[in-house]
Amino acid sequence: MQIVKTPLRDVKLIEPQRFGDSRGWFSEVFNQSTFADAGIASEFVQDNQSFSVKGVLRGLHYQLGRPQGKLIRVLTGHIWDVVVDLRSESPDFGKWAGFHLKTESPEDVIQLLWIPEGFAHGFLVLSDAAQVLYKTTDFYYPAGERSILWNDSTLNITWPLEDLHGISPSVSAKDELGKPFNEAELPQQVSLSR
Repeated sequence: MQIVKTPLRDVKLIEPQRFGDSRGWFSEVFNQSTFADAGIASEFVQDNQSFSVKGVLRGLHYQLGRPQGKLIRVLTGHIWDVVVDLRSESPDFGKWAGFHLKTESPEDVIQLLWIPEGFAHGFLVLSDAAQVLYKTTDFYYPAGERSILWNDSTLNITWPLEDLHGISPSVSAKDELGKPFNEAELPQQVSLSR
């Protein structure tokens, strides 16, 4: 299993090794000991799975009071996954990074994205459809649910809208009510990982 650093402190790409032959393949995608040694949460309390069609844009989501670390994996399709550092004490505060995560063929590298507590998260579906599985380190907490506008001018995220070939992003009514970054209520004192 390879752990790859990203432009944002504490956000990591995980690339499990795959073993295959003419019958198919096998991969160990989670190992508590390996994750703990790499400074990645190894205890998860909830699994979520979403199915979305091309052009669906979800996010940018985060929780106050009970922040969630997320381990993201695309089961089918292709997404542009975005994370924004909301930790005020981080040198990366207010910075974002985007990642092409996909599983469109058996040859695609398996990639999981680790997003620690204190980050906003969202994604745009670039394939005809995509299924995304994510494990969380805390339970869904409706009272703490918050959203930053996906097209916030301060963050200036470069979404690959040209890959939608003329389709406009489809955003939920709830996400349309997200706050601009400069007006958003942000998490308090989310600790930095080691």
